[in-house]
Amino acid sequence: MIAKKVKFVATISLVLVISAIQATAQSQGGSTPAPAEVGATTSTQSANKAGTKAPGKTAANTNASASEIAVAKSTGKVWVNTDSGVYHKSGRWYGKTKAGKFMTETEAKAAGYKEAKKQ
Repeated sequence: MIAKKVKFVATISLVLVISAIQATAQSQGGSTPAPAEVGATTSTQSANKAGTKAPGKTAANTNASASEIAVAKSTGKVWVNTDSGVYHKSGRWYGKTKAGKFMTETEAKAAGYKEAKKQ
């Protein structure tokens, strides 16, 4: 009988702790997964791991192909790193950052992106 009471109290305590954690997270503007989801990663959580996006805040390509890079260079487009908020005219990071897209330099400036200091 005592073992059942201890198990019941432990279960209730766990539920209360989880509820308190969720309430705290929600009051701070965040959210926590339901207990069954702990450790699981949803597509929304994966997208949020990258952090806040720079000015465009849109989903973007990752690592452009060699042919896409060649076409973009020939048409005078820049590579915008949507995570950092900078654009590259050429160089090491042109078409190679994790999150980015091609656009004209005018479009990049209008969207609030800044030119990379180092190419």
